[in-house]
Amino acid sequence: ERAKGKTHELGKAEFETEKRQYTILDAPGHKNFVPEMMCGAAQAEAAIMVISARKGEFEAGFDKGGQTREHSILVKTLGVQALVVGVNKMDEVEWSQERFDEIRTKYSQYLKTVGFTDKDVTYVPISGLHGINLKTQLSADECPWYSGPTLLEALDAIDVAITGANLPLRLPLTEKYRDGETFVLGKVECGTLSKGEVVRLMPADSELSVSAIIVNSREVDTASAGDIVRLKVKGIEEDKVHVGDVLVPCKPSHGPVVRFEGKINILECKSIITSGYPSVLHIHTLEADCMFGELKAVVEKKKKIDAKPSKPRFLRQGQTATLDLELSAPAWIDTYKEVPQLGRFALRDEGVTVAVGIVTELYEE
Repeated sequence: ERAKGKTHELGKAEFETEKRQYTILDAPGHKNFVPEMMCGAAQAEAAIMVISARKGEFEAGFDKGGQTREHSILVKTLGVQALVVGVNKMDEVEWSQERFDEIRTKYSQYLKTVGFTDKDVTYVPISGLHGINLKTQLSADECPWYSGPTLLEALDAIDVAITGANLPLRLPLTEKYRDGETFVLGKVECGTLSKGEVVRLMPADSELSVSAIIVNSREVDTASAGDIVRLKVKGIEEDKVHVGDVLVPCKPSHGPVVRFEGKINILECKSIITSGYPSVLHIHTLEADCMFGELKAVVEKKKKIDAKPSKPRFLRQGQTATLDLELSAPAWIDTYKEVPQLGRFALRDEGVTVAVGIVTELYEE
């Protein structure tokens, strides 16, 4: 990664401030590694979007097809509630207020179309290379026009709601390895998990017991919604566990599915999309091949109340529609209504995010 000058894999680290303990997931920004970024975004409550203030670099990411746009859509789709925008390399533009305001104005307008409101987003001018305004406040001599928070202060001020504590256990897996025994890693999206508890691994439908729970390098007795955990498990071999599998209670509310109904927004497509269109589904930490099934209805923005929904023959860019999606293999997902964390998804094809959507109904075979 250092030789090529770009991040390939999702990096993980922990740090603390006086107010909070953080787990930071360093995600790739390059378009070739968007799936790795999505795996990180699926686990995050908040995100730091680092944007270059250097002339031409912000424009390259923000113009159509740029990664700033795609990443903004994906983090919102995958459940990120708040955004801190670090306008980086400000030292190279001599801490220009004009440049900072230009970036903030353009990006704010776009973020509103994605679904972020002004109160969800904080803009902070920084210089990552020199460590300016990350922890220590900018000096008035260097930047007289800015009196806002440092990057860490902006993080501490974020108000995020950890939801799902009262829902059944859902723990999508991000990693697995063997070190004498089998270990699995992931984030507790819903519910709680206790040491010694017996849970079920889906879609394999295998029972396993949790012999140890490690959170932030410390062994604990219980993990709850929002915790990123490492589990030592018994009753299953490491080669039977896969990234995208989900730990659920022993008596789950439903089983794995190979077909479901979704409501999607078509973001980008070259021509038209019809039934049978192949794509890659990204939902929680799962990446799976899927195919468009029956196209059920197009959601019209301006429609008469008594008008019946029309069944489309094809879909175009910019349309919102309900349709069936068919997976290549069984997977564990939930409806957005029941478990929002496992009911949001994105569809990609040939390195482009084609659509984003939510799961509206499951078809159990």
